[in-house]
Amino acid sequence: MLPAALESRLRLPLIAAPMFLVSGPALVKAACRSGVVGSFPTANCRTVEELDGWLADMSDDLARAADETGRAPAPLCPNLIVHRSNPRVPDDLAAVLRAKVELVITSVGSPEPVLKPLKDSGCLVFADVASVRHAEKAVAAGVDGLVLLTAGAGGQTGWANPFAFVRAVRAFWDGIVVMAGGMADGHAIAAAQTLGCDLAYMGTKFIATRESLAKDAYKRMLVQSRLDDVLLTRAFTGLETNMLRPSIAAAGLDPDNLPVRGAIDIAKDINAAERDKRDAEGPDAKRWKDIWSAGHAVSGVGDVPSVAELVERTEAEYRAACRGTGSQGA
Repeated sequence: MLPAALESRLRLPLIAAPMFLVSGPALVKAACRSGVVGSFPTANCRTVEELDGWLADMSDDLARAADETGRAPAPLCPNLIVHRSNPRVPDDLAAVLRAKVELVITSVGSPEPVLKPLKDSGCLVFADVASVRHAEKAVAAGVDGLVLLTAGAGGQTGWANPFAFVRAVRAFWDGIVVMAGGMADGHAIAAAQTLGCDLAYMGTKFIATRESLAKDAYKRMLVQSRLDDVLLTRAFTGLETNMLRPSIAAAGLDPDNLPVRGAIDIAKDINAAERDKRDAEGPDAKRWKDIWSAGHAVSGVGDVPSVAELVERTEAEYRAACRGTGSQGA
């Protein structure tokens, strides 16, 4: 169950999912002002100094929103990529602690190394998990919430069926559960709640908003694509990842004949010099800049609205679904 202080600030039980190279300050601020949790990977900042700047800017904006409306907006939520190959974890953690954030998501590894300082600061900690075993370990470490990565999630994804995964976790965990994967509309959010979730992650549809950092061509491709265009591959990250077939083909690669990347190397993926090199390579770059991710919810992307418009539509769908099922939120 969500803490009452958090639930009262949410227009929808929804997190705008953290997306590599896509979630930036404009998207996060718009999401929080619209009443949904706005999250972003700290790795989207090239340096820790830039991360400090992002956090200060977002915090100031949300304080202004509270003054303007007389109501606290939804919280912002940094995502710490805690894999052992990420050398920036200690510095990014320090920046997050300096900003006194209320909520953090950990991913691609055990939350245990960062858990105590975050909890000591009063922060809620959610952990991405892709299996029951990982969920059990995160619970044992002391997290406040579990983000269940199911087979429909974009980017680095899970393999489990969401119905089975949620019920397996609920058999031993009564804390906060977040559904990640396949959240195409408000009906899906209501279904996740009926299944036993407290919150839902929505990523793909937030990529196709005006505030996201995604290229215009990426957004157009999301509008034009459907579920069958999503390919599960290890070729680009070393982890199972859902990517868009059309973007792979446009980069000059055969989606059905891709190499398998070796070990995960977060340091290489987030290195500023590597990013600058990829930027200079132009449209033929073979990484995240030009080969794009999407989840199974891509079939629900029909246009490129503002974040506020997307949340308004999703809320209307959610309320209609709740009225039809008698679920909470009606």
